[in-house]
Amino acid sequence: MTINISDNFNIKTMTVKLNANEVVIKAGDTNRIVDNNKINGKLIVTNQRIYFNTLNQNTEQHNLEILFDNIHEVIYYNKGLFSNKGLNIVTKDGKCLTFPLKKRDEIGQLINSMY
Repeated sequence: MTINISDNFNIKTMTVKLNANEVVIKAGDTNRIVDNNKINGKLIVTNQRIYFNTLNQNTEQHNLEILFDNIHEVIYYNKGLFSNKGLNIVTKDGKCLTFPLKKRDEIGQLINSMY
């Protein structure tokens, strides 16, 4: 599957390899917070897993996929009154992955219904 992303005047193409019978349900722009650094990307929820793909080839080592049976908990957060809101996805191996999302409630409910 190919996703076109417009960033002001540039169009970037992102390719996600889907498994057989895998369908994208929802996708949203986000950052992945790693060691207090923001890595711009896209959070993609399919009927089989969650993907985070970066927008920059220099940060592709931060691409990841999370299988639904590896999710321990999904935690909603707000940082300040007018600040970011997002999701922390806690995996069964203890990792806490942070994603600021504008559509936090919608994507969070979707993820909660899948695992």
